[in-house]
Amino acid sequence: MKLLMHSCCGPCSTYPIKLLRAQDIDITSMWFNPNIHPYMEYKNRYESYKKLMEIEKIPTIEIDNYGLIDFTRAVYNHEYERCRTCYEMRFDVIAKTAKEKGFDAFTSSLFVSPYQKHELLKTVAEEKAKEHGIEFLYIDFREGFKEGQEIAREMGLYMQKYCGCVYSEAERYKDENATEVKLKNTYEIVKIKQEKEQYMPLLLEADPSVELVESYLKNGDLYALKLDGNVVSVAVVAKLDDSTCELKNVATKEEYRNMGYAKRLIKYLFSIYKQKYAKMIVGTSENNIPFYVKSGFDTYEKTVKNFFVDNYKEEVWDNGLHCMDMYYYGKKLKGK
Repeated sequence: MKLLMHSCCGPCSTYPIKLLRAQDIDITSMWFNPNIHPYMEYKNRYESYKKLMEIEKIPTIEIDNYGLIDFTRAVYNHEYERCRTCYEMRFDVIAKTAKEKGFDAFTSSLFVSPYQKHELLKTVAEEKAKEHGIEFLYIDFREGFKEGQEIAREMGLYMQKYCGCVYSEAERYKDENATEVKLKNTYEIVKIKQEKEQYMPLLLEADPSVELVESYLKNGDLYALKLDGNVVSVAVVAKLDDSTCELKNVATKEEYRNMGYAKRLIKYLFSIYKQKYAKMIVGTSENNIPFYVKSGFDTYEKTVKNFFVDNYKEEVWDNGLHCMDMYYYGKKLKGK
């Protein structure tokens, strides 16, 4: 197969290149990322990309376009839905180029990142493939994300700290500032052993199934983060087997969300359960993948298709997204 692979950056391209070459696929890489800002960030990523392609001896098609004006115009007035626009801008050009240049199909290194909106990414790629009459090769590269990052570090590639656009850069600093605010407050984390049912209303905000919450609340360990004596955030951890435990639920009261409490609670759970388990996993809907990855669940484990359809009586929605599949991510602990 003659494949045009869109490369979002150097580090994210390492594992897809390795996997595609193992399948004897003829790869040409294409650079077109007008979403990356500011300019020096764009330049660093572009140079890192070129370095990787020279090392791997992969032919390239490059549109060196620092697209600040085009991108901001495109997302103006719907910045909180900018990801679809971002994907459409890039895949439209990639699919069109693949068709015009006689490639058999196209794909993207974006499919390696646990930070991307994976299903939306796939949907947009399929739409653009149909529009331009070219095949889209879908491969879920996420299981190799961590390996790819290690390869990139060994090569000395530039490692970016946020997705790409100015909005994601702002969110990065917002998260960091929120954590700093939280650390100044006095809080404690305690294990709840009695009357766990009183926390059902809060847990149901994160998981709307009464039956599922009751089952893991009964058999799991419940922890609460208290701020000045008041419960702010709760989490439930349950045993899967002798080496693995699962974070079943984490929920924070609405007025305390986006302030870092849930992340602090998860970090505490890592420190506790590493004494007994080798790994902790978590299952989540697509919208919450970035949160859990940033919280330490950095290894993609598996996808359970139609989990929310098969296990819930009513449709589950999360910030406008109809939840269908469950995505599992893992955190390696220093268990015995």
